[in-house]
Amino acid sequence: MTFLPATTPVVYILHENSEWMPPLLAGFEAEGVPVHDWMLDAGSIDLTQAPPEGVFWSRLSASSHTRGHAYAKEYARSVLRWLEAHGRRVINGTHVVELEISKVAQYVELTAAGFDVPATIAVFGVDDLQSRARELALPFITKHNQGGKGLGVRRFDSYAEFDAYVASTDFEVPVDGITLLQEYVLSAQPFITRAEFVGGRFVYAVRVDTSAGSFELCPADACVVAPDGVAPEGVAPDGASPDEIAPGVGAGLAPAICAVPGTGASLFTRREEIEAGHPLIVKLEAFLAQHQIEVAGVEFIETADGRLVTYDVNTNTNYNPDVEAGLADGGGARSVARFLGRELAAHYAPVPAQ
Repeated sequence: MTFLPATTPVVYILHENSEWMPPLLAGFEAEGVPVHDWMLDAGSIDLTQAPPEGVFWSRLSASSHTRGHAYAKEYARSVLRWLEAHGRRVINGTHVVELEISKVAQYVELTAAGFDVPATIAVFGVDDLQSRARELALPFITKHNQGGKGLGVRRFDSYAEFDAYVASTDFEVPVDGITLLQEYVLSAQPFITRAEFVGGRFVYAVRVDTSAGSFELCPADACVVAPDGVAPEGVAPDGASPDEIAPGVGAGLAPAICAVPGTGASLFTRREEIEAGHPLIVKLEAFLAQHQIEVAGVEFIETADGRLVTYDVNTNTNYNPDVEAGLADGGGARSVARFLGRELAAHYAPVPAQ
């Protein structure tokens, strides 16, 4: 794909999954903010030239390699460095990309900031997997360091079961060679919470029902997969989650579902009691500011033993239509459009006549 810049300053959305784009583009249209779609699947840039004028929002996904875009993260790194070197306004820039593609990086930074995160052992390659697993209590889970879509997430109730898995052809090799061994965290109730932030500020919190044990909890329309694993017509199964499951929600990789079993109710509902003044939200806003993360969804779990465990910082967040229906401010997509529209106006305001 050859990148064709706009002729006037606009908002550029850098991404690699077109299935996630329609709700976002609709939000920009509703807010009257000019936007240009920049697909990070192929193309070229001339490093001797300056980038186009505009505001650039990076939505690189850690699961890009599962959609045939194995080099998207390298493309993003290159393009973002080019943009930043020329002083362009970038939302979720190079440092944020490094957090998006590495759970190790996220856990290290969250721990340093005083958050409770799942006890985790990062194993490089396979040689140490079996021995290091025995340092965790049973049951425990695995996941991929560069994750999303529930990649590599499995629960093990015995070391022998894990040994057999590692030795089998079922073993999922992580794209970066890093497997995470992680404590099994039991939720007090069958749900996790996702807090949405735009411009570094809290927007709302979402309760995600996990009673069916699904590992694919993406809130976007394109992530909906029927309980039997068959996508609805026109929706591809590989369009599923950019999110990790909350530790301790299930055993094995379950197909994504769109409703609470037996009720037809959406998996995604607002948590009205979580407000901007909540201590965790205040702490998360400070963390996001420290790391220059301006648009994100952060997931946490309230455990059976009274912990508040933060386990995922998702910087290519999607928004659920059931949650956003009827919101006076239009919800997350329109909040992003307004935020980026303000940034565009601030950086390209007309120069007053002398």
